[in-house]
This record gives sequence, structure tokens and C-alpha cells, in this order.
Amino acid sequence: MSEELRQLDYHEMGKRIRARRESLNMNREMLAEKLEVSPQFIADIEYGNKGVSIRKLYLLCQALDTSADYILAGERQNEADNEDLKRAREKVMSILCKCDAKQLDGIEKIAAIYADGVKMK
Repeated sequence: MSEELRQLDYHEMGKRIRARRESLNMNREMLAEKLEVSPQFIADIEYGNKGVSIRKLYLLCQALDTSADYILAGERQNEADNEDLKRAREKVMSILCKCDAKQLDGIEKIAAIYADGVKMK
């Protein structure tokens, strides 16, 4: 098997952490407190300037209620789908980041109705 191993992309990892943090309406200070680090350290991780230890990764997964696989590598279906999914997620996240709590509540309800409808078909 001559398949090359992927390298860890700290910048992309940081973007996923930030997107997940923001989707939880959590600011850097709140996340930093949970991980017992400074808000600047969280910023450095999100900008891809620093990595995290295994212990901090474990805490990060718990604080963000997500998997290490998602944080480290993103959700990968297959390589062809991955870029399309990545672009779609980024577009949706850019819209959601501009919404207030009331708008997000409405979007959540719409998304649940849509997802249930798609499952039935």
C-alpha cells in the first residue's frame, strides 16, 4: 500500500475550532477558561500558529462537543466530496456567524424540518 499520509494542517484545524466555538455561541474567553489556558492561546490555535497537546485536545473535544477526528482532519467522506462539503460548510458558517440568537433559533427549526423531510424521501 503506497498511500501517502496526510499532514496536519494547523490553519484548517484552527478554522474548524473557531467555527465550532462560534456555533456554540462561545467566545474565546469562555473556551480558554474550560481549557485552563489564556484567550491568546485560543487565538493562536485558531489562527494556526500553535498546536495543542493530547491533554488539551481531549479537553477541547469535550468543550466543543465534537470529535478529535473532526478537529484534526475535518469530516472526510471521500476526497471528491470533501472539497464540495468544505465549501458548503464554510458558506453556511459565514452566514450563521452574522446571525443573532433569535435568527439562529429560527434557522435551527428550519434545518430540523428540512433534515426530517429529506430523511423521509
